[in-house]
Amino acid sequence: MKTSITVSRNDAGQRLDKFLTKTYKALPMAMLYKAIRKKDVRLNGKRCEAADRLKEGDVIGLFLPDDVLTQAPPTYEFMHASKVLDIVYEDENILLLNKKVGLLVHPDDREFRDTLIFRVQRYLYEKGEYDPAAEFSFAPALVNRIDRNTAGIVIAAKTAAALRILNDKLKNREIQKYYQCIVHGRMPKREDTLEGYLEKNEAQNRVYISDKAKAGARTIRTRYKVLGQRDGFSLLEVHLLTGRTHQIRAHLASIGHPLLGDGKYGTNALNKGTGFDKQALCSYRLKFDFTTPADELDYLNGKEFTLEDIWFVPLFESGEIRKN
Repeated sequence: MKTSITVSRNDAGQRLDKFLTKTYKALPMAMLYKAIRKKDVRLNGKRCEAADRLKEGDVIGLFLPDDVLTQAPPTYEFMHASKVLDIVYEDENILLLNKKVGLLVHPDDREFRDTLIFRVQRYLYEKGEYDPAAEFSFAPALVNRIDRNTAGIVIAAKTAAALRILNDKLKNREIQKYYQCIVHGRMPKREDTLEGYLEKNEAQNRVYISDKAKAGARTIRTRYKVLGQRDGFSLLEVHLLTGRTHQIRAHLASIGHPLLGDGKYGTNALNKGTGFDKQALCSYRLKFDFTTPADELDYLNGKEFTLEDIWFVPLFESGEIRKN
């Protein structure tokens, strides 16, 4: 069978072999590499290499058996997701979303369909900005993630270019994230930068904090500022200087101040009677702080977004939270 594919904007930048194996699930790797060597795969009518990087508008010619070039009929799982989305900001490249407590960002073994990413994909599909049938390998994706029982701002990329740029910015700490939380007890200082080492235990889905370096542990830095103290609790703003799994929850618990409602790094006995069975934690402020070029996303540099409706703050300010 002879067929051809024209590379779209969202598929540009990938290796030829990676793109083809994503597009044709039934195509064995060995057959693909043999076809490339025999010139049964051509790029713009010419001999090509598996590692060639694709550009928008490139035409890939394929001379391969019909059975490996048959694409499965589309089934869009995201259409089963809820339509409910709290959009903080949107433009042609990104979405900023206010994720509510209890909503998963990605599917897991307990919840597959109604997740934040599927809600985003359904929204963009119904809006006409995402057509899976026209995309060979790209789908709108989340740049950052937060726990199911943590609320706050999550970034979604509408294009492959935006996703690549923002992943790079997040990795290089050019996106600043600030949280608010309530912890047990009064903090030793009005503000401070905590430093330590975090070790992740995948089997237990938890992390452990140490003040000494050890093999496999990663350095963490967590800055906090006290916004208020009352009734044996402290309301904090936390600036993540490093971004590790469960960093805020584990780091504050390690110095004797677990988050209110957190049964994993605190204790259920400590939270009993407070009315909180989920951690009082919200990613409430985000700032794009680019120190290197961001190409088509340069316009975002310096922009800051803040949530006003943090679910637990009114309870703290009104004094409704009580110790057991």
